[in-house]
Amino acid sequence: MARKKAALDFEQSLTDLQTLVERLETGELSLEDSLSAFEQGVRLTRDCQAALAQAEQKVQILMERDGEVQAEPFDGDEPA
Repeated sequence: MARKKAALDFEQSLTDLQTLVERLETGELSLEDSLSAFEQGVRLTRDCQAALAQAEQKVQILMERDGEVQAEPFDGDEPA
């Protein structure tokens, strides 16, 4: 359950960040609202970066064999 919550939190943070960027890009916000949105965006960005770093660590742990990380090429076009 914790994994689903973390994934949902990441997805929601990313969606919120995209919405903030769109609002800022319109140029219709006041200076105060723009600053507030920017501050919120910075927090969301940090949250997303932390979630991605944690996911990367988990992947490294899962890929570790005999005490060494085995790098494997990633081809996103291959069927799963």
